[in-house]
Amino acid sequence: MGVETGMGEMNGKKRILVVDDEARIRDLLRIVLEGRGFAVSEAENGAQAVEEVRRDEPDLVILDVMMPQMDGFEACGKMREFSACPVLMLTAKGEDYDQVEGFERGADDYVVKPFTPMVLAARVQAMLRRGKIQTPDDGYGRLRIDTDARAVLVDDETVALNRKEFELLAYFAQNKGISLSRDQILEHVWGFDYLGSTNTVDTHIGRLRGKLGPCGAYIETLRGYGYKFEVKA
Repeated sequence: MGVETGMGEMNGKKRILVVDDEARIRDLLRIVLEGRGFAVSEAENGAQAVEEVRRDEPDLVILDVMMPQMDGFEACGKMREFSACPVLMLTAKGEDYDQVEGFERGADDYVVKPFTPMVLAARVQAMLRRGKIQTPDDGYGRLRIDTDARAVLVDDETVALNRKEFELLAYFAQNKGISLSRDQILEHVWGFDYLGSTNTVDTHIGRLRGKLGPCGAYIETLRGYGYKFEVKA
């Protein structure tokens, strides 16, 4: 089965690209997502998915990991070279290092098989509901945040962040100097109905600090509680 495509939002509906080499999984997700009011297009391997996103970017990609020709990790990495489209990784590989690799390749969320289709659909809806977080100003010491362009600069050098990392940083900047619990961060950045653990917060903050270089120190760990964003000289 080849790629089934659509143009942008189909008839005003948000379009989800489902990428899986198993037709039964694609069919199941199509039924559930269309029942939630989404338009669905499909790809059966990573190479097809990359070309589909390049040709006509969807609103969100559900991307399986274990596929022929090009696996989901590689496909996600290639998508991130030209697209900030939200990516939800879907895989039977549940080890922490697999999830970390997914996030490092630019995934925004991660669901392990077997999964409940209705829960996955709810996760998709939560991801798409999250709007742009505004910050009170765009200057934070050596760090600059442009919310309109969704751009981040450290010492005037652009820092490549995926969608979730940007939203996390913007939320911290919006709450500069305020102690935030892991649960607060999870609720505001991932959504109150997110089903993952607070370990997701720690993983993303670790990655974000690494990408921010010297400005990573602006994110302080509050042992046993959460984090605080403080601009340092």
